[in-house]
Amino acid sequence: MFKNKKKASTNTSQTTSIPSGSTNSLVEGSRVEGIIIANSDIRIDGTLVGSLDCSGRVIIGATGEIEGDVKCQNAVIEGKFTGKINVTELLNVRENASIQGDVITAKLLVQPGAIYNVNCSMAGQTIQGFAADND
Repeated sequence: MFKNKKKASTNTSQTTSIPSGSTNSLVEGSRVEGIIIANSDIRIDGTLVGSLDCSGRVIIGATGEIEGDVKCQNAVIEGKFTGKINVTELLNVRENASIQGDVITAKLLVQPGAIYNVNCSMAGQTIQGFAADND
């Protein structure tokens, strides 16, 4: 009766693959204090106080705010950022953005109207920040 009973096998070493084009999100009205590590893109429309290490692109939406350290491949900032950001490729600062702190990036795009008060290092050169305001 019990002779042919097979032992059920369980595979505990499953790997989770991240779908291409997936984006993490911190929605408006949410607040996180601590460390976030993201293996794919992340969009911040709420508030993050702490650090963010992202293998992809970081988007700080118009209602988003980060106070702390960010390390990422690309970044688009529409909201507020205060702290240190290290972008290995392109940092895109939109017209309604406000950035204060230290910036390290390979490429930089600052649209007119953005507040960009930073110490900036690009390709080994340090440039003092300015307010890109057309008033």
